[in-house]
Amino acid sequence: MVSSDISTASPRKLEGKVAIITGGASGIGESTARLFVHHGAKVLIADVQDKLGQSLAMDLGPPEIVSFVHCNVTNDSDLENAVDTAVSRYGQLDIMYNNAGIGGNLDTTILNSDNADFKKVLEINLFGSFLGAKHAARVMIPARKGCILFTGSVAASISGDLSYAYKASKHAILGLNNNLTVELGKYGIRVNTISPYGVATPMVTSGMQMDKKAAEEFMSAAGNLRGAILEPEDMDKKAAEEFMSAAGNLRGAILEPEDVARAALYLASDDAKYVSGLNLIVDGGHNHNHPLFGATDSLAN
Repeated sequence: MVSSDISTASPRKLEGKVAIITGGASGIGESTARLFVHHGAKVLIADVQDKLGQSLAMDLGPPEIVSFVHCNVTNDSDLENAVDTAVSRYGQLDIMYNNAGIGGNLDTTILNSDNADFKKVLEINLFGSFLGAKHAARVMIPARKGCILFTGSVAASISGDLSYAYKASKHAILGLNNNLTVELGKYGIRVNTISPYGVATPMVTSGMQMDKKAAEEFMSAAGNLRGAILEPEDMDKKAAEEFMSAAGNLRGAILEPEDVARAALYLASDDAKYVSGLNLIVDGGHNHNHPLFGATDSLAN
C-alpha cells in the first residue's frame, strides 16, 4: 500500500490520467507507481522483473487501476505491446515515463571500458527510452496531448570519474528530450527529464558488479551533499544513512526516492501544464560543486 511518507492531504493530481512506467517494479519506478496511483492515475507497470512487478501491481490496487506487463525496453514489440495494452485496458495514454535503465560497468577509463558493456548500457538507457517515446507519440499525437518523461542523471551535468557508457547514455537522453520537445510541442505534448543524484539500490550495485562496501566507498568519495542522505528504498533507513552520510553540501536535507517520484508527479500533472523541455536536476546542488572547493577548505583548516 502507499506509505505514509508519500501520502498527502492534497487533491489527487492525476485523476483521470493513464500512465506507463518502465522499470516500474523497483527503485524510483516503484516509488513513482505508488505515488501516481495515490494521486488517481491508472498505471501500467512495465518491467522485466515479472514477480516484483506483479506483486507490486496486486499491492497497489485491482487490475482496473493498476496492472503489470512484461517489457524489455530494448525490444520494439514489447514497448509497442505496453502502449497498446494501456490504451486497450484503460482507454488512453497520458503519461509515458521512460525510467528503465542500468549503470553498467563502473570502470571510468577509456582503455578499460568494455565494448559490449558500452553497447548494452546505450541500448537499454538510450534506445529503450527512444522506443518508449516513439510508441507513446504514436498514440499521443492523434490525441494532441500527453506527457513524456525520462529518467536522466546528474552525470550528464558533471565531468570526471564516471563510466563512459552511463555518462554518454544520460547525455543522449537530454538530446532526445530536447528534440522531442520541439517536434511534439505542436501536438500539445510535453517532454521533460528528471536527473537525480545516484541512488545505490541493490539493483544498481549488482549491475555495477560492486558489493555494498565498494559502493559505499565510491559514493562517499564522489558525494557532495554534506549532512544529507540519499536513501535507496531497497535498503533500510540506517543502512541508507550510513551509505550517504559522508556526502553532502545541502545541510540538514534528506533526498529519498520518493522525492524523485514527486518531481515526476509535478511534471506529469497539470501543475506543469506549460513546462516542457526541462531537465529537472534533483541532486542537492551536487552539479554546482567542484572538488577544488573541498580542497580549498582542507588547506584553510
